[in-house]
Amino acid sequence: MLGLQLICMMKSEGALTVVRNTAEGDQEATVDDVGELEVVQPSELWQTLKPGQAVPAGSHVRLNMQTGEREVRLGEEQLKYWTQEHREEAAGSSFSPDELKRAMRKIKEDLTPASTDPDTQDSVASKYRPLEELKRDMAQLDLLVETDVQIMRRLLEQLNSSSTTEQRLSILLELEYLVHQVDNAQALCSMGGLQLILEGLNSSDTRLQESSAFVLGSALASNPAVQVRAVESGALQTLLTTLANARPFLVKKKVLFAVASLLRHFPYAQRHFLSHGGLQILSELFRADGSGMLRSRIVTMLYDMISEKELMSQASAPDEDPSHEERLRQYSEVSLQGELLEQGWCSLVPQLLQSTEHDPREKALRALLVMAPVCLDQYRSDGSLLDSLLALRLQYQDMAQSEMLVREENSYFTEIVELIDALQVKLKRPERS
Repeated sequence: MLGLQLICMMKSEGALTVVRNTAEGDQEATVDDVGELEVVQPSELWQTLKPGQAVPAGSHVRLNMQTGEREVRLGEEQLKYWTQEHREEAAGSSFSPDELKRAMRKIKEDLTPASTDPDTQDSVASKYRPLEELKRDMAQLDLLVETDVQIMRRLLEQLNSSSTTEQRLSILLELEYLVHQVDNAQALCSMGGLQLILEGLNSSDTRLQESSAFVLGSALASNPAVQVRAVESGALQTLLTTLANARPFLVKKKVLFAVASLLRHFPYAQRHFLSHGGLQILSELFRADGSGMLRSRIVTMLYDMISEKELMSQASAPDEDPSHEERLRQYSEVSLQGELLEQGWCSLVPQLLQSTEHDPREKALRALLVMAPVCLDQYRSDGSLLDSLLALRLQYQDMAQSEMLVREENSYFTEIVELIDALQVKLKRPERS
């Protein structure tokens, strides 16, 4: 039977303890007392410790009272997590006294307060900036942080005082980026910026005209408050005058963008557009556009105007929305379809089908469909239109079949075939009984 056994737990995490078997009792050797340390790796079984051997923290060490020898095995936590890999890694671990001394000196140096020597302090201070200087720099940085409104105010002041075209073009480019936000565009109007933009449209420099129209169109897009202010400021008349006069293609392209943004979902502006000869100006521009690059934009604008009026008339009034009846009344005053018939658009739009590109053809087909109620008789008497529809039907039928074979997600050509079919159905004369 085993006699009394003394069991102790090593407490220090990550430490090594050297156990000496002395007559005086248990002693722990310091680093200075030992040479090369041999670390004993405990196992699940008790094993004898020799004099001078070290054991890992957390190990169980006991004194066998029968044999007088110290023994060690893994502690309870080690038994849970200690693996063979750990044993192999630790088996070769040994530390020399010099290595341990150097590590202890490094720890002591790191914990020692900074030197109080004046020369050393001056050397350290020279590496860093004074606190007051840092505070001044931070205050200046705060001044450079501007809101969008502050930026636009500064840009408008520069635009008003700038003497060179290059500076104005750069300012207009920055403004165009800012006015995409609804609040910024409204703030631009409240600062008087709208008038400065309109003045740019009247400039003799075509680059300023183009950039000003671009800023105006971006500010008007989906922004009813700015649309109202623009009409009140005479923007529609300025835009139509710019379109009617001889201007480069890029200027007219941007002006068309601004006109479309002003008219979209704004029946009041559409009515004034018609009363100021807007359709006549567009028809002249359509005929003069030999390249066909503006025709697609013009037809798209007309399609949007017709479609939104039809959608408004078909929509049911939302509950407790008093503005619905007012909007219906305003759209009823826009006699767009009748004007299209009078201005010869029933024969102009089919010309876009002669384009070699798919997008203009698609836009023309959509516009022809929404114009059919007033243009049907002219469509039926237009032999070139009927021939174009037959040729396009054959061409796009092959493309639509290719889409189906490869299972395209967006059936673009199939949609064009459907548009052609719908238009051909409308063109069929009713059979006489």
